[in-house]
Amino acid sequence: MTRNPGTEDLATETPDTLGAYPRLTPLQLQTLSEVGTTRPVSEGQVLARAGEPPGSFFVVVEGRVMVYDGDPGLQQGGREPGRDDSGGGDARIEIHGPGRFVGDIGFLEGQPSFATIAALERGSVLDVPIPALERIVTGDPLLGDVILRAYLIRRSMAIGFGSGLRIVGSRFSPDTRRLLDFAARNRIPHRLLDLEGDPSAEAIVRRLRVGVDDVPVVIIGGSRILRNPSIVEVSDALGLRSSRPPATSDVLVVGAGPAGLAATVYAASDGFSVVLSDAVATGGQAARSARIENYLGFPSGISGAELADRAGLQVAKFGATLFAPSAAQRLTSAGGELEVHFEDGTRISARAVVVASGMEYNRLAAEHLDRFEYTSVYYAATVNEARECGTDPVVVVGGGNSAGQAAVFLAGTAAHVHLIVRGDDLAESMSRYLVAQVEAHPRITVHRRTEVVEATGTTHLESVVVEHRPSGTREEIAAEHLFVFIGSTPATSWLGPGIERDERGYLITGSGTTSPDARRQPLETSVPGVFAIGDARSGSVKRMSAAIGEGASVVKMVYDYLETGGSRF
Repeated sequence: MTRNPGTEDLATETPDTLGAYPRLTPLQLQTLSEVGTTRPVSEGQVLARAGEPPGSFFVVVEGRVMVYDGDPGLQQGGREPGRDDSGGGDARIEIHGPGRFVGDIGFLEGQPSFATIAALERGSVLDVPIPALERIVTGDPLLGDVILRAYLIRRSMAIGFGSGLRIVGSRFSPDTRRLLDFAARNRIPHRLLDLEGDPSAEAIVRRLRVGVDDVPVVIIGGSRILRNPSIVEVSDALGLRSSRPPATSDVLVVGAGPAGLAATVYAASDGFSVVLSDAVATGGQAARSARIENYLGFPSGISGAELADRAGLQVAKFGATLFAPSAAQRLTSAGGELEVHFEDGTRISARAVVVASGMEYNRLAAEHLDRFEYTSVYYAATVNEARECGTDPVVVVGGGNSAGQAAVFLAGTAAHVHLIVRGDDLAESMSRYLVAQVEAHPRITVHRRTEVVEATGTTHLESVVVEHRPSGTREEIAAEHLFVFIGSTPATSWLGPGIERDERGYLITGSGTTSPDARRQPLETSVPGVFAIGDARSGSVKRMSAAIGEGASVVKMVYDYLETGGSRF
């Protein structure tokens, strides 16, 4: 990956230092040739254009191809390769020779290409239709894993580099923050062109004649412009909501975190028709973890984003319908018919509903912090947030694993990380391996028995005031970025009052309900046919592996419920 390449750079194939650009073996090429066609290409021929859905997967047979951001207009002899004319400075560029393939995970998820792919010279490519590629990735354990692993690494690299979407707006604008959060949650590569100090952002606004009401602006592929778009408009433009869900299904799963993903995959693989919905994106809170190190089977750890992307491909493989982003607003069960109403007006009737809507992050009750909620406060620590913070010092609040993971991850780029913990001993609520990493890191300072009591700043956060509770001593810490991990509350308000909850709002299931029914399943709520799994369920173990286990277990209970006629009202 280089920037503003000269002639000598265009003659050099991009080195594969991270496993993102493997060269396929003759046997693997033969497998692909059985479902594809080899065709000649001419110098400058565009195979896929940024901002447009790719029609095919390409493997270089002869010659070389070039992959880079934006729409270079090579056929018109236009822009300089390696220059990103949509703003943001230099662009990502890759050169690939025989045996290598192009694209990233978006090719498998119905997204437009975020880069233009063009032949650098006369040669030939193997053209494989996307549906055939999907079958190979989900059906061929060896070749499929080579392609999928490379695609996941490439997406991670693109996110880190800031390729893909350009979001033009003020970093202090709640609307801009909403779009940035949406792109990050959906693992869409993007970069903010900040109107507060980026000359290229001002140039774009002038060139497009953008008015105050049109900001923020989203640029896709350098040519498609969305002015002050809604989340749904951006989703549709990115192909995230490529089809409407069916009006009826056997099973409707609300919430696409680990529990919901597991329930969907197992139910769909057992032959049920399944709709999986989520208010924002797949992955839930797990997708916000830069690295999960204690998940069985991944000794070197796995990012929450990769886990979510892999599970999403399984959802599609077994024929389930993903409906996101769309927030569930209420559940009705009149006459024994279960129906969920969504914010966009969609209604879905289901024979069984599985609630996996998880939890919502708790806000920090510090004086004046609400002024900076949408500009300087974060509830996730991924490569996107790390890029926004740069080398600035940051404050992380919380004493659990999420806070510890965030502190260690952010310390890799931030000048310093201040970890604010109410308790006296990190080991009370944090895994031992994380405690060791936090305490050993030279750029992390742990403030024990301390709380954030005030936020200060003008247009953005400039510092936080913390108080050491035993002594009452206060200290001001300079920081423009505050990360909060202080627990969550169950995201179950959309269900209404007609379903039993415990004193903290979690859904009661099985024998714990007040209306005993010998036929009620262990994960079934007080409303027949409505099941609860994962973090939203009372008594659940708040661990990702436990959530996945409940997602797998609930399918048998749904089956037993439907076998009895599917109605006990």
